[in-house]
Amino acid sequence: MLKRGAGRLATVVAALAALLLAVPAGAITFGTEDRDNTYSNVGSILVQRADGSYAQFCTGTLVAPGVFLTAAHCTSYLEEQGLEARTFITFSPNLDEASILPIVDLVTHPSYDPHQVYRYDVAVVLFDPARAADIEPAQLPPVGFLDGLRAKNGLRDATFTAVGYGLLERTVGGGQPVFGESPWRSYATSSFNSMSKDLLRLSQNPTRGDGGTCYGDSGGPNFLGDTLVAVTSTGDAPCRSTNVDYRLDTTIVHEFLSQFGIPLP
Repeated sequence: MLKRGAGRLATVVAALAALLLAVPAGAITFGTEDRDNTYSNVGSILVQRADGSYAQFCTGTLVAPGVFLTAAHCTSYLEEQGLEARTFITFSPNLDEASILPIVDLVTHPSYDPHQVYRYDVAVVLFDPARAADIEPAQLPPVGFLDGLRAKNGLRDATFTAVGYGLLERTVGGGQPVFGESPWRSYATSSFNSMSKDLLRLSQNPTRGDGGTCYGDSGGPNFLGDTLVAVTSTGDAPCRSTNVDYRLDTTIVHEFLSQFGIPLP
């Protein structure tokens, strides 16, 4: 059983020199706990604290045996802080009952610049492919997949699904609003907002019936049907407006991922 400890990575900040200083991680709001393990190929990046417990850091997805896809702003920060030896992953749906997997390496996109966030925001975590061998990897999109859908007006009414382990929506009443917590992997659906050459913006406004991401879900998947089309990059501070995601259907991403033996359409 995973010794998760009390509190999230904010607790690690004090002990490890402000570990979350510039990491706009995300989380699932107005969603559903994945108690049926529907999204078994979605996992969490964990950081081991000095006391041996683990803190949830970012989210990611298995895309090939031993290859865990996430956001570059997650891996680059861990590398900058020298935390590779204290970084692990898990695919367990409940972090309180999780088994952890050691990593082999963190590989951040070589062009990623933390001062120009949300460009080249893609990375992989490598681990022993014999571990989690029973989990089916997620399906990636071909280059131009979202552009093709937009040209046919196929994004306007599309429903996307975000998955992650992060914080829940804020609760209001009796003092300052606070974000909820859950050990469960969760998922929520969102509607299309807008798109640029690199980014996909999704509505997570609950007044429109949408949920989305929040702190802890960075690097996590955004699915359109069974296709993993983008990873969570950022969003608004209250986690109630827009989920901003880095597109995976670009030549830049495919060229980066091709070196890891990932089957690309």
